[in-house]
Amino acid sequence: MATNRAADGKEFGFTDQNFHAIQQLVGERTGIVLSDAKRDMVYSRLVRRLRQLGHDSFDSYLEMLGSDPGDEMGHFINAITTNLTSFFRENHHFEFLRETLLPALLEAHKITRRIRIWSAGCSTGEEPYSIAMTVRELIPESSGWDIKILATDLDSNVVATAKRGVYSEDRISGIPKQRLKRWFLRGKGEKSDQVRVRSELRDMISFRQLNLLHDWPFKGPLDFIFCRNVVIYFNKDTQRKLFDRYSRVLAEDGHLFVGHSESLYKVTDRFHLLGNTIYQKAEESKG
Repeated sequence: MATNRAADGKEFGFTDQNFHAIQQLVGERTGIVLSDAKRDMVYSRLVRRLRQLGHDSFDSYLEMLGSDPGDEMGHFINAITTNLTSFFRENHHFEFLRETLLPALLEAHKITRRIRIWSAGCSTGEEPYSIAMTVRELIPESSGWDIKILATDLDSNVVATAKRGVYSEDRISGIPKQRLKRWFLRGKGEKSDQVRVRSELRDMISFRQLNLLHDWPFKGPLDFIFCRNVVIYFNKDTQRKLFDRYSRVLAEDGHLFVGHSESLYKVTDRFHLLGNTIYQKAEESKG
């Protein structure tokens, strides 16, 4: 196959226009802002897709994504976002927590005063810490509520990173100053370009390495589960089994949050869609 080899010796030409188009597409699909510093990473991850699909340029690949992507859109997003996450990614999920789900749980559980949450596929921790911030901003520690978050991932290295709760300056750039001041401690000296999540949030979360396809060390009931941009790696049969298992550990009326490119349509009837990739446990799956 003849490739559109670039003047700089790279296998494919990769113009500013190509990169800006990818930045825009990733932003629209995931809410992640790709900085200019990610340009080489984007190139190295996407050239594999070009080779596999037989494209001879980024222009033709991007034209296909814009006109008839089929299943490739999911592969494109995965190539860019594997282990690439951010605080409050897909922010509409956290808005739903703050405005709808958590107030409902406060009313439903006012006797037990207990809430249980699972971040399944927590990567380097931004997701469970975002959940914890959302919870604590509505339900402070002084309220006396018993709230626990389980955060798991297959990759033990990212779990270790998540447990430390230490992040570089560029990872927190999208967090408002007021929230940063409340929930993060800035390093000093050589570590002045880093922050650490405050212990109040870290203490809410149990980080564990876990293969979702193996036995789970708990039975629930859980009030809601975040499993975003995880099931896309599995075939439909495995997805169906996983969603059935999620249903069994969720409380009645429990909620499941999935990723932007994922859908339970024609995969399982254990949940019904509320909108914006938010699902609720269906009546027929209860009991």
